[in-house]
Amino acid sequence: MFKKIIAAALCAVMFLVIAGGCAKDEPAAADADTVKTEEVSETRTVVDHNGDTVTIPTEINRIAVTSIYPLPAFISMYLGSAEKIIAMHSVSMAAAENGVLGKLFPEILTADTGWMQGDVINTEELLKLDPDVVFYSASSAAEKEALANAGIPAIGVHATKWDFDAIVTFDKWVDVVSQVFPGESRVEGVSDYSNQVLAEITEKVKDIPDADRRRAMFLFQYDDTVMITSGKNFFGQYWISAAGGINVAEGMTEAGSNAVINMEQVYEWDPDIIYITNFTPAQPNDLYTNNIAGDDWSGVTAVKNKQVFKLPLGAYRTYTPGIDTPQTLKWMAKTMYPEIFADVDLSQEVKDYYSEFFGITLSDDDIQMMYNPSGDAGVAGFMKK
Repeated sequence: MFKKIIAAALCAVMFLVIAGGCAKDEPAAADADTVKTEEVSETRTVVDHNGDTVTIPTEINRIAVTSIYPLPAFISMYLGSAEKIIAMHSVSMAAAENGVLGKLFPEILTADTGWMQGDVINTEELLKLDPDVVFYSASSAAEKEALANAGIPAIGVHATKWDFDAIVTFDKWVDVVSQVFPGESRVEGVSDYSNQVLAEITEKVKDIPDADRRRAMFLFQYDDTVMITSGKNFFGQYWISAAGGINVAEGMTEAGSNAVINMEQVYEWDPDIIYITNFTPAQPNDLYTNNIAGDDWSGVTAVKNKQVFKLPLGAYRTYTPGIDTPQTLKWMAKTMYPEIFADVDLSQEVKDYYSEFFGITLSDDDIQMMYNPSGDAGVAGFMKK
């Protein structure tokens, strides 16, 4: 009888062990039946500034940028890194090498520039660089065709489509780049701040009589072969108007950089103030000393009064839209009406701006480089490229 009891007990224990094991296995099997593998798409689509729908890899690690020159700097600030930029135009590189961008993101200085000469893409060399995506100038049909023929995913980006409004254009760049890198923007708030600065400037200059407004002129390109200003349809019109001045070249309606002038025209306009971009090596002293092309600037009011200024060189050439737009607006207003904007401490405000918006600490040397840029940042013979 005792043996029968022991045997029964052992059987019961075995049953519990077996049943327990089954009880553990069944939920696992049930879970396996209900777990579904989440498939991650390897591509996504982007609608670019030409309205084209472009299929690109979901993961982008290698970027090339053609003749949309400000974009490498914009993407670097957008991502907080330039590591993904493996190729860009030499015009973009000249600004990076001679401005703060190369100091902030030294990796950008290793980007290849030999694959594009002027407006011509060497697609064979570009393919060797194996880009995941190329950003190209949406206004260039030739670039679009070359990249399409090479089978490289290409996204068109415009710089001139929105009436040369620097803030609106910046917003449009954010729109297209955020489709490529969703949720990675580090430029949040820049546009709102820019609009706030513009509104403050507008309020302060609104009551200046037209007769007292500064008459300004831009030298977009100036060397011994050509002199180009900004007419109504170029960025210079935006900057001068935003700062409360009058563009003496407003009557020139040529598109973009086609407003070619000469000294005779400059004397006829006789501007109060002249701004020189960083697309040209020319410096204010070149006008003060008549150092270029034998032109005599000595009778021009802006030169007589030492009112010739080289534009700042921030993350990129500040003549174009970019993250420096709000501070460029302040600089324009202060140089045009120093008595109205005497309270603006540009050096400190730029430091605060970079720190608050981008977590970047600028040194005094950085500020000096930005607001006293070398002529080397310019591109001699730019319009021939």
